[in-house]
Amino acid sequence: MQEVAERRREARALWAAGDYDVIAELIWDVGERLVRRLGVRPGERVLDVACGTGNAAIPAAQAGGIVTGVDLTPELFGPALRRAAAAGVEVDWVEGDAESLPFADGSFDVVTSTFGCMFAPGQEQTAAEIARVMRPGARAGIASWTPEGTVGDFFRVIGGHLPPPPEPFSPPTLWGSEPDVRALLEPHGLALECEREEVVFRFESADGLVSLYEHKFGPVLMARRLLEPEGRWAALRQDLVELFERHNTAADGGMEYGGGYLVVSGRKG
Repeated sequence: MQEVAERRREARALWAAGDYDVIAELIWDVGERLVRRLGVRPGERVLDVACGTGNAAIPAAQAGGIVTGVDLTPELFGPALRRAAAAGVEVDWVEGDAESLPFADGSFDVVTSTFGCMFAPGQEQTAAEIARVMRPGARAGIASWTPEGTVGDFFRVIGGHLPPPPEPFSPPTLWGSEPDVRALLEPHGLALECEREEVVFRFESADGLVSLYEHKFGPVLMARRLLEPEGRWAALRQDLVELFERHNTAADGGMEYGGGYLVVSGRKG
Protein backbone atom coordinates (compact mmCIF):
# COMPACT_ATOMS: atom_id res chain seq x y z
CA MET A 1 0.00 0.00 0.00
CA GLN A 2 2.85 2.38 0.79
CA GLU A 3 4.31 1.80 -2.67
CA VAL A 4 0.95 2.57 -4.32
CA ALA A 5 0.52 5.72 -2.23
CA GLU A 6 4.00 6.92 -3.17
CA ARG A 7 3.32 6.26 -6.85
CA ARG A 8 0.11 8.30 -6.67
CA ARG A 9 1.89 11.12 -4.84
CA GLU A 10 4.55 11.27 -7.54
CA ALA A 11 1.98 11.21 -10.32
CA ARG A 12 0.01 14.02 -8.70
CA ALA A 13 3.16 16.13 -8.33
CA LEU A 14 4.09 15.46 -11.97
CA TRP A 15 0.81 16.71 -13.41
CA ALA A 16 0.44 19.55 -10.91
CA ALA A 17 3.80 20.99 -11.98
CA GLY A 18 3.85 23.76 -14.53
CA ASP A 19 0.57 24.93 -16.05
CA TYR A 20 -1.23 21.99 -17.63
CA ASP A 21 -4.14 24.16 -18.75
CA VAL A 22 -1.82 25.82 -21.30
CA ILE A 23 -1.03 22.36 -22.70
CA ALA A 24 -4.70 21.35 -22.62
CA GLU A 25 -5.51 24.33 -24.83
CA LEU A 26 -3.31 22.80 -27.55
CA ILE A 27 -5.38 19.60 -27.63
CA TRP A 28 -8.78 21.04 -26.70
CA ASP A 29 -10.42 20.13 -30.00
CA VAL A 30 -9.60 16.45 -29.48
CA GLY A 31 -12.07 16.33 -26.58
CA GLU A 32 -14.69 18.10 -28.67
CA ARG A 33 -14.20 15.61 -31.51
CA LEU A 34 -14.48 12.70 -29.11
CA VAL A 35 -17.76 13.96 -27.66
CA ARG A 36 -19.21 14.43 -31.15
CA ARG A 37 -18.09 10.95 -32.16
CA LEU A 38 -19.83 9.42 -29.15
CA GLY A 39 -23.01 11.41 -29.74
CA VAL A 40 -23.50 12.44 -26.11
CA ARG A 41 -27.20 13.14 -25.55
CA PRO A 42 -28.99 15.36 -23.03
CA GLY A 43 -29.46 13.67 -19.68
CA GLU A 44 -26.82 10.98 -20.20
CA ARG A 45 -24.46 10.38 -17.29
CA VAL A 46 -20.90 10.96 -18.51
CA LEU A 47 -17.60 10.22 -16.77
CA ASP A 48 -14.37 11.82 -18.03
CA VAL A 49 -11.45 9.78 -16.65
CA ALA A 50 -8.19 11.64 -15.93
CA CYS A 51 -10.10 14.71 -17.02
CA GLY A 52 -7.36 17.32 -16.63
CA THR A 53 -8.91 20.76 -17.09
CA GLY A 54 -11.95 19.42 -18.91
CA ASN A 55 -11.31 19.18 -22.64
CA ALA A 56 -13.83 16.33 -22.93
CA ALA A 57 -15.87 16.94 -19.78
CA ILE A 58 -16.88 20.48 -20.72
CA PRO A 59 -17.95 19.69 -24.32
CA ALA A 60 -19.94 16.71 -22.95
CA ALA A 61 -21.73 19.07 -20.56
CA GLN A 62 -22.37 21.49 -23.42
CA ALA A 63 -24.01 18.59 -25.27
CA GLY A 64 -26.40 18.17 -22.34
CA GLY A 65 -24.67 15.39 -20.45
CA ILE A 66 -24.67 15.13 -16.66
CA VAL A 67 -20.90 15.09 -16.38
CA THR A 68 -18.39 14.03 -13.75
CA GLY A 69 -14.70 14.67 -14.27
CA VAL A 70 -12.34 12.56 -12.18
CA ASP A 71 -8.61 13.22 -11.84
CA LEU A 72 -5.79 12.29 -9.50
CA THR A 73 -4.59 15.91 -9.52
CA PRO A 74 -7.14 18.29 -7.95
CA GLU A 75 -4.80 21.22 -8.61
CA LEU A 76 -6.20 21.09 -12.16
CA PHE A 77 -9.75 21.73 -10.99
CA GLY A 78 -9.24 25.48 -10.56
CA PRO A 79 -8.70 26.06 -14.29
CA ALA A 80 -11.38 23.47 -15.03
CA LEU A 81 -13.93 25.37 -12.94
CA ARG A 82 -13.07 28.62 -14.73
CA ARG A 83 -13.41 26.99 -18.13
CA ALA A 84 -16.74 25.40 -17.21
CA ALA A 85 -18.07 28.73 -15.93
CA ALA A 86 -16.99 30.47 -19.13
CA ALA A 87 -18.78 27.77 -21.14
CA GLY A 88 -21.92 28.17 -19.02
CA VAL A 89 -22.00 24.56 -17.82
CA GLU A 90 -21.62 22.63 -14.59
CA VAL A 91 -19.34 19.62 -14.11
CA ASP A 92 -18.86 17.63 -10.91
CA TRP A 93 -15.08 17.56 -10.41
CA VAL A 94 -13.97 14.61 -8.24
CA GLU A 95 -10.51 13.68 -6.99
CA GLY A 96 -9.89 10.04 -7.78
CA ASP A 97 -7.56 7.45 -9.28
CA ALA A 98 -8.24 5.87 -12.68
CA GLU A 99 -7.10 2.57 -11.19
CA SER A 100 -9.73 2.74 -8.43
CA LEU A 101 -12.63 4.86 -9.63
CA PRO A 102 -14.81 6.08 -6.72
CA PHE A 103 -18.10 5.14 -8.38
CA ALA A 104 -20.51 2.23 -8.23
CA ASP A 105 -20.73 -0.44 -10.91
CA GLY A 106 -22.75 0.58 -13.95
CA SER A 107 -22.97 4.25 -13.00
CA PHE A 108 -22.43 5.83 -16.42
CA ASP A 109 -23.87 5.90 -19.93
CA VAL A 110 -20.68 7.30 -21.47
CA VAL A 111 -17.02 7.21 -20.40
CA THR A 112 -14.37 9.37 -22.05
CA SER A 113 -10.64 9.97 -21.68
CA THR A 114 -8.39 12.17 -23.81
CA PHE A 115 -4.69 11.49 -23.28
CA GLY A 116 -5.54 10.75 -19.67
CA CYS A 117 -6.10 7.15 -18.61
CA MET A 118 -3.13 6.11 -20.78
CA PHE A 119 -0.79 7.55 -18.12
CA ALA A 120 -2.14 5.45 -15.24
CA PRO A 121 0.61 2.92 -14.43
CA GLY A 122 -1.75 0.00 -13.81
CA GLN A 123 -3.10 -0.36 -17.32
CA GLU A 124 -5.05 -3.59 -16.86
CA GLN A 125 -6.63 -2.30 -13.66
CA THR A 126 -7.54 0.98 -15.34
CA ALA A 127 -9.21 -0.85 -18.23
CA ALA A 128 -11.15 -3.01 -15.78
CA GLU A 129 -12.31 0.05 -13.86
CA ILE A 130 -13.49 1.85 -16.99
CA ALA A 131 -15.57 -1.18 -17.95
CA ARG A 132 -16.86 -1.65 -14.41
CA VAL A 133 -18.46 1.79 -14.14
CA MET A 134 -20.18 1.46 -17.53
CA ARG A 135 -23.78 0.22 -17.54
CA PRO A 136 -24.74 -2.45 -20.14
CA GLY A 137 -25.00 -0.72 -23.50
CA ALA A 138 -22.84 2.22 -22.38
CA ARG A 139 -20.33 3.81 -24.75
CA ALA A 140 -16.67 4.63 -24.22
CA GLY A 141 -14.33 6.87 -26.18
CA ILE A 142 -10.60 7.02 -25.46
CA ALA A 143 -7.97 9.05 -27.32
CA SER A 144 -4.34 8.03 -26.78
CA TRP A 145 -1.04 8.95 -28.42
CA THR A 146 0.32 6.27 -30.74
CA PRO A 147 3.77 4.70 -30.25
CA GLU A 148 4.76 5.90 -33.72
CA GLY A 149 5.41 9.45 -34.90
CA THR A 150 6.45 12.65 -33.18
CA VAL A 151 4.77 12.13 -29.82
CA GLY A 152 6.00 8.56 -29.49
CA ASP A 153 9.53 9.75 -30.29
CA PHE A 154 9.08 12.59 -27.77
CA PHE A 155 8.39 10.15 -24.94
CA ARG A 156 11.28 7.90 -25.98
CA VAL A 157 13.75 10.79 -26.07
CA ILE A 158 12.76 11.92 -22.58
CA GLY A 159 12.84 8.36 -21.26
CA GLY A 160 16.34 7.89 -22.64
CA HIS A 161 17.67 10.60 -20.31
CA LEU A 162 15.85 9.51 -17.14
CA PRO A 163 16.31 6.59 -14.74
CA PRO A 164 14.33 3.52 -15.84
CA PRO A 165 10.84 3.28 -14.35
CA PRO A 166 10.19 0.60 -11.74
CA GLU A 167 9.16 -2.81 -13.03
CA PRO A 168 6.72 -3.94 -14.18
CA PHE A 169 6.35 -1.08 -16.65
CA SER A 170 4.31 -0.72 -19.82
CA PRO A 171 4.63 2.48 -21.87
CA PRO A 172 1.54 4.73 -21.90
CA THR A 173 1.46 4.55 -25.70
CA LEU A 174 0.25 0.94 -25.50
CA TRP A 175 -3.20 2.58 -25.31
CA GLY A 176 -2.43 3.99 -28.77
CA SER A 177 -1.68 0.56 -30.24
CA GLU A 178 -4.79 -1.17 -31.58
CA PRO A 179 -3.76 -4.76 -30.69
CA ASP A 180 -2.70 -3.72 -27.20
CA VAL A 181 -5.77 -1.63 -26.39
CA ARG A 182 -8.01 -4.42 -27.66
CA ALA A 183 -6.21 -6.79 -25.30
CA LEU A 184 -6.87 -4.36 -22.44
CA LEU A 185 -10.57 -3.67 -23.05
CA GLU A 186 -12.16 -6.51 -25.00
CA PRO A 187 -11.86 -9.06 -22.15
CA HIS A 188 -14.22 -6.77 -20.20
CA GLY A 189 -17.03 -7.07 -22.74
CA LEU A 190 -16.39 -3.98 -24.85
CA ALA A 191 -16.91 -4.21 -28.60
CA LEU A 192 -14.37 -1.81 -30.09
CA GLU A 193 -13.78 0.28 -33.18
CA CYS A 194 -10.39 1.96 -33.68
CA GLU A 195 -9.46 4.87 -35.91
CA ARG A 196 -6.32 6.96 -36.24
CA GLU A 197 -6.51 10.75 -36.15
CA GLU A 198 -4.04 13.62 -35.83
CA VAL A 199 -3.80 16.94 -34.04
CA VAL A 200 -1.54 19.57 -35.64
CA PHE A 201 0.65 21.72 -33.41
CA ARG A 202 2.00 25.06 -34.64
CA PHE A 203 4.72 27.19 -33.03
CA GLU A 204 7.21 29.85 -34.05
CA SER A 205 10.21 27.53 -33.67
CA ALA A 206 11.35 24.22 -32.26
CA ASP A 207 13.29 26.06 -29.57
CA GLY A 208 10.18 28.03 -28.62
CA LEU A 209 8.18 24.81 -28.40
CA VAL A 210 10.72 23.20 -26.06
CA SER A 211 10.79 26.39 -23.98
CA LEU A 212 7.02 26.13 -23.56
CA TYR A 213 7.23 22.50 -22.53
CA GLU A 214 10.11 22.97 -20.08
CA HIS A 215 8.17 25.66 -18.19
CA LYS A 216 4.54 24.55 -18.56
CA PHE A 217 4.33 20.79 -19.21
CA GLY A 218 4.73 18.81 -15.99
CA PRO A 219 6.66 15.77 -17.32
CA VAL A 220 9.25 17.96 -19.07
CA LEU A 221 9.44 20.47 -16.23
CA MET A 222 10.06 17.68 -13.72
CA ALA A 223 12.71 16.14 -16.00
CA ARG A 224 14.45 19.53 -16.10
CA ARG A 225 14.30 19.83 -12.31
CA LEU A 226 15.83 16.37 -11.95
CA LEU A 227 18.57 16.71 -14.58
CA GLU A 228 19.60 20.35 -14.30
CA PRO A 229 21.44 20.02 -10.95
CA GLU A 230 23.45 17.18 -12.48
CA GLY A 231 24.32 19.23 -15.58
CA ARG A 232 22.37 16.86 -17.81
CA TRP A 233 19.37 18.97 -18.81
CA ALA A 234 21.09 20.76 -21.69
CA ALA A 235 21.64 17.45 -23.50
CA LEU A 236 17.98 16.43 -23.22
CA ARG A 237 16.85 19.89 -24.24
CA GLN A 238 19.01 19.79 -27.35
CA ASP A 239 17.73 16.32 -28.21
CA LEU A 240 14.15 17.62 -27.97
CA VAL A 241 14.89 20.61 -30.20
CA GLU A 242 16.48 18.31 -32.79
CA LEU A 243 13.55 15.89 -32.53
CA PHE A 244 11.01 18.60 -33.35
CA GLU A 245 13.18 20.02 -36.10
CA ARG A 246 13.32 16.56 -37.74
CA HIS A 247 9.53 16.29 -37.62
CA ASN A 248 8.88 19.88 -38.72
CA THR A 249 6.46 20.06 -41.67
CA ALA A 250 6.03 23.85 -41.77
CA ALA A 251 6.72 25.47 -45.12
CA ASP A 252 6.85 29.05 -43.82
CA GLY A 253 9.87 28.90 -41.54
CA GLY A 254 7.82 28.19 -38.43
CA MET A 255 7.37 24.96 -36.50
CA GLU A 256 4.57 22.49 -37.20
CA TYR A 257 4.15 18.83 -36.46
CA GLY A 258 1.36 16.29 -36.35
CA GLY A 259 0.58 14.30 -33.25
CA GLY A 260 -0.95 10.99 -34.22
CA TYR A 261 -3.42 9.39 -31.84
CA LEU A 262 -5.74 6.40 -31.76
CA VAL A 263 -9.43 6.86 -31.04
CA VAL A 264 -11.03 3.80 -29.47
CA SER A 265 -14.81 3.72 -29.47
CA GLY A 266 -16.45 0.94 -27.52
CA ARG A 267 -19.84 -0.31 -26.42
CA LYS A 268 -20.36 -2.56 -23.42
CA GLY A 269 -22.42 -5.66 -24.06
